[in-house]
Amino acid sequence: MGEDLYRNDPADIFMWRRMDDRVTTSGQPSEAQIAAIKALGVTHVVNLGLHSHEKALPDEAVTVGALGMTYIHIPVAFDAPAEADFAQFAATMRDLEGESIHIHCIANFRVSAFLYRYQRDVLHIAEQDARRQMEDIWRPGGVWAGFIGDEQRVESPHFYAGRDY
Repeated sequence: MGEDLYRNDPADIFMWRRMDDRVTTSGQPSEAQIAAIKALGVTHVVNLGLHSHEKALPDEAVTVGALGMTYIHIPVAFDAPAEADFAQFAATMRDLEGESIHIHCIANFRVSAFLYRYQRDVLHIAEQDARRQMEDIWRPGGVWAGFIGDEQRVESPHFYAGRDY
């Protein structure tokens, strides 16, 4: 992956991450930021957040569609991530193989946990490499620790940026 990819990455999108030359992730982008994502050549936007969240866009599907991108919504309840959600995510990733994709939720927590599992369980990337990318954003506790199979952290709080919350 060349430095040219990073040069045009929007630095103002909350929790922005570039996974590789075709997959980027973030927290909730604004309408203007979605246009900047389109300018990168992204053709598909996958949202794991809930439309009912106060930071969600009022009608993201319309915004994304008006820019000529495909919008896919997999609503994942933050307090109850489900295996069915992960199965739908894995199928979506498989269907979009080779496409340019931006995946987001509200804070990039859901996305990083889903990508961790996808990389570990589907792509068979080394666990420590997949975990490093997730833990660059957060270390899940509670139901999210259970969701990713980290039973030792199920009774622990989430950990982010050097503090528990």
